[in-house]
Formats: sequence, C-alpha cells, structure tokens
Amino acid sequence: MKILIETNDLSKTFGDFLAVDGVSLRVKAGEVIALLGPNGAGKTTTVRMLASILQPSRGWATVAGFDVTREQSQVRNSIGMLTEHPGLYTRMKAVEYLSFFGQIYQLPDDAIRQRIEELLSYLGLDDGYDKRLGEYSKGMRQKLALARAMLHDPPVLLLDEPTSAMDPASAKLVRESITRLRSTKRSIIICTHNLSEAEALADRIAIIQEGKIVALGSPEALKREVLGPPIMHVQFAQPLDGSKPQFPEGAQFVEAGEDWIRYQTDSPEVINPVVLGMLTASGFSVVTLSGVSRSLEEVYLQVVNGENFGKNGGT
Repeated sequence: MKILIETNDLSKTFGDFLAVDGVSLRVKAGEVIALLGPNGAGKTTTVRMLASILQPSRGWATVAGFDVTREQSQVRNSIGMLTEHPGLYTRMKAVEYLSFFGQIYQLPDDAIRQRIEELLSYLGLDDGYDKRLGEYSKGMRQKLALARAMLHDPPVLLLDEPTSAMDPASAKLVRESITRLRSTKRSIIICTHNLSEAEALADRIAIIQEGKIVALGSPEALKREVLGPPIMHVQFAQPLDGSKPQFPEGAQFVEAGEDWIRYQTDSPEVINPVVLGMLTASGFSVVTLSGVSRSLEEVYLQVVNGENFGKNGGT
C-alpha cells in the first residue's frame, strides 16, 4: 500500500534545546496513527514539520511524496490540518467561511459549492448551515474546522488535540467524524492526551518522550510487549474450596480467588479450548472464560516511567 507520510531521522532544535530527536516513521494510506506523550515531548513540533510550518534541523520527511523542505507549497496543498484552537471568523456563516477557504485553495466555484454541501451533510452540520459561527457549540466549531481541513480533499490529515477541553458529547461528535473520514486513500495522524480516544481511533500508537519515539505498534501489540501475554479469567459456578485446577503446558497460573482463577498464555486461541476441556473433565463447572481487560493507560505509564522497550522508528 502507498506510503503517504515518511520521515527519516527527523529532528528539530531550538537553540540548545532538542525538541525532536531522530524520528523515523512510515504511515500508509488508509492508516491512522496516534502520537502520545507528555507535554513538551515533541508531538506538535513533529506535526508542524510535517506541515512545512517548521523546517527540520536534521533528517528529512515527505508527505504525499513531496519533500517538506523543498516542496512546501505541494505539501500544504496535500494536507488538512486541525489545531487545538482553530481560528474561526465568528461573524461569518458556515458557507461564507468555507467559501473563503475554497477560494484560498483556488478551487472552482462549482466545486466549492459541491464540497460545502457534501461536508456539512457528512459531518452533521446541516442544522448550522445558516447560523453564524459565534452561535456554534465547541463541538460544532471543531467539526467545521474539520470541514475546512477536508475542503480540498487532501490525502493527509494532521489533527492536533482535536477534542481537547470538550464536553463528552462534543468530543464524541468529533471522534465519530474522524472515524467517518478514514479512507483507503488517506492517512491520518492524531496528537492527543486522550488515551481511550487514541485506542479507539488509531491503528498504531507512537509514544514520544523527550523527542524520540520510544514505543510503536498497534494497541494490542503494545499491550503484549509491555504488559506481557494476555491474562485469562475463569469464573466457576461454585467456590474452589482449596482445589487448584491443573493447567496445560503453555498456560501459567497467575492468581486465584474464592470462585475464580487467572492464568496467562501467549496463545489463548489454542490454549483456552484445552483449559476448558481439562477443567470440565476434572469436574469443575465453568461459568465464563474471558480475557482480562488491559488499558492503553497501563502501557503508556509504564513506558514513560522508564520502560523504554521500543526503538526509534517503525514500519
């Protein structure tokens, strides 16, 4: 699949401060990547280099095949960018606002009208068509800013804290809009502090600390790598009364309670049926066998607190 974003040793210094340190990353068409990290980790600086707003101090990056240093105009025409605090002209109506930006992108008038109608309907803003932007809720404003970013149908979206400081209902609206914008021809990078949002939206997670990517992979892959193999929970119909079930090779006992037990395995799809068979044959009445939920928050906290298991870069 086509690579729409690629960086190699991408770095940025401000005086003596190294804000981004050797980031290497490849993002395919159809992929959503979330950048996570503490404040000052280098997430926004990385995105601004990808948008040709800042020039790299070292390394290189391409967006939609264009070099961010040598082909800035082509890069900016290939991206849609949503910032935490989008500038909106609050006296304008949605159509006026989007028409203004359509003219900046030098789109034909008929194409502007068509895109505005499509995007306002697509993002659920039909009821705000004739309202001035000052009357919009924060969620509606973010969705309109997303419409502005999508107006020229760019292959790359760069979304920096798209739901920051929003109420839950507004944040949900924006997340749903981002989900609907997934496309096999488009790549999306999201910078966020919202871990549940990152897990829900992203195919891969890149954790950045002190300017470096210290962990990179799918949410499930990172959980396995950082937290270990999946943990399974077996709930019994009756108390164990001191009985300790036997487990097959490949299943390691973790802990037990009055009427439950937990084990860990690298291959639950293989081991779980064997465990169930052994328990049933031994006379244990099993109510449920399920995986223990593990959060991206656990992964994030372990990584940023010193468990630097990853290497800078990715595929």
